[in-house]
Amino acid sequence: MSTTRAAVVRGVKEPWEIVDLDLDEPNEREVLIRLAYSGLCQSDRHFQVGDFPARFPLVGGHEGAGVVEKVGPGVTRVAVGDHVVCSFLPVCGTCHWCSTGHQALCDLGLNAGTGQMLDGTFRFHHGSEDFGGVCALGTFSEQAVISEYSCVKVDSSLPLDVAALLGCGVPTGWGAAVYAAGVRAGDVVVIYGSGGVGSNAVQGAARSGASIVAVVDPVPFKREMAETFGATHTFATHEDAYEFIKEATWGRLANHAIITVTDHTVEITNQATSIVGKVGSVIVVATGRHGENQIEMNTQSLKGFQQRIQGVLFGNCNPLSDIPRLADQYKRGELRLDELITRRYRLGEINQAFEDLAEGKNIRGVIEHS
Repeated sequence: MSTTRAAVVRGVKEPWEIVDLDLDEPNEREVLIRLAYSGLCQSDRHFQVGDFPARFPLVGGHEGAGVVEKVGPGVTRVAVGDHVVCSFLPVCGTCHWCSTGHQALCDLGLNAGTGQMLDGTFRFHHGSEDFGGVCALGTFSEQAVISEYSCVKVDSSLPLDVAALLGCGVPTGWGAAVYAAGVRAGDVVVIYGSGGVGSNAVQGAARSGASIVAVVDPVPFKREMAETFGATHTFATHEDAYEFIKEATWGRLANHAIITVTDHTVEITNQATSIVGKVGSVIVVATGRHGENQIEMNTQSLKGFQQRIQGVLFGNCNPLSDIPRLADQYKRGELRLDELITRRYRLGEINQAFEDLAEGKNIRGVIEHS
């Protein structure tokens, strides 16, 4: 057993707290990794403020990258010294969903949202108290024991700060445009929200050849940055975007609307549905508060115009193939990842980091572990 410094939350709306935790040795098919960087994602904030159900106390962080320091019995995917991206969704590779090309729906993900390891137990402890890790990871810790099924090996030449972003935000946004929406050359795409996920939906749509990539976001900084990632037009409100899209398409409206906002509501769903035309799709990446509805609508236009509303997890990506694919695109200069990182924080600055995230000051902040 070793000790590790970690950022934890003990209950709903409690602040993040830095504590020293005991960390178990890796069990069968588990590895010990030393985290280099961890991304700051809205999902961790959703756990903290009670939007998502959670078991507390909880080590935060589900987006990270680091180096394997120790492996448990039976580990075959990675070895000591490997550079890895933490996939917030474990991938066994052999269940029905993995074998049919839906790795994000792997059956091993059953306990991932509870903070427990895949076997239902815990690796973080403080005295007699067990601490879970978000998505069976807990990347807000300097070290973590995780399943080998949550590791994706990447080339050691890939900078670990941008590698961390490949564990969640980048594939989620990019895949929403490329896989879920299936954006094609000449399409018109509207993206609601341009943070860490939305910016990558912009990149995916632009790289797929969309003629118009319009972003709707009330934050001027995010609208400005959206142009860096390939947005052709930006708007502060849905109403302004709708008028532009209607005029630009001669009334046909958009082919796709992608929802990546921080807090998904019925109003945003209705806005996105109204801005797509016949055979258009609304791609739902954002998550709303637990226990609240985000879709309430009359289905006449949905049926009559053959429209589609699709939920998306991890951008419909397959972690084992798409994380290395996106890393290769970055190395070829085809994907902007450095520009996503607005600010780096130390672990002790985590409460400030989440305040900045809530205020829309960052596209992506990262925790830099010592």
